[in-house]
Amino acid sequence: MSAQKPATWAYSEDFIAESEVIEQARHRGEELGCTPVLPGTGAALRLLAAASGARAVAEVGTGAGVSGLWLLAGMPADGILTTIDVEAEHQRSARKAYLAAGVAPQRTRVITGRALDVMPRLTDGAYDMVVIDGDKGEYAAYVEQALRLLRPGGVLALDNMLWHDKVADPAARDETTRALRDLGKMLRDHDALVPCLLPVGDGLLAAVKR
Repeated sequence: MSAQKPATWAYSEDFIAESEVIEQARHRGEELGCTPVLPGTGAALRLLAAASGARAVAEVGTGAGVSGLWLLAGMPADGILTTIDVEAEHQRSARKAYLAAGVAPQRTRVITGRALDVMPRLTDGAYDMVVIDGDKGEYAAYVEQALRLLRPGGVLALDNMLWHDKVADPAARDETTRALRDLGKMLRDHDALVPCLLPVGDGLLAAVKR
């Protein structure tokens, strides 16, 4: 199997253009030192939200609001995004992005705190989609909570699952790479999931809960 050509990857990443509001949120995120999802990942998240008709979405890792804007664009008009981040400054930037995009305030629940403290307080089976883009060392624990939160037929999505091209390299054995590689294999083989690893952005692993 031939390697994906860089030109093809770049073309697909730019295939769906970011809105001006998302571009502005991206710039703010970069200034804050948080890494926003790439356009290909954002477009995929929007697609998954739209395809699943996701009215209740939980997100780990608000950042500057880039991924949230993509998700909200794919959700129905009455959909609610619950987004969690430990950095209040990031969330202030995200709120600014939501406001600039014309998102009604009641459509977002922005919760400041450590995700593993917040997620256990959310309702079992109440979410159509859970998006994970937080502390890589806690991904496995996030997944455990996410599977509890998702309804049957709900969508799980994890960003950075190719981790700067290192997950696919057997020689890459650092702790984060190994953890993400092992988690990906666990999700691939999980009896309760229908998974797919998408080579968009930094790798988006998506799965439907049976």
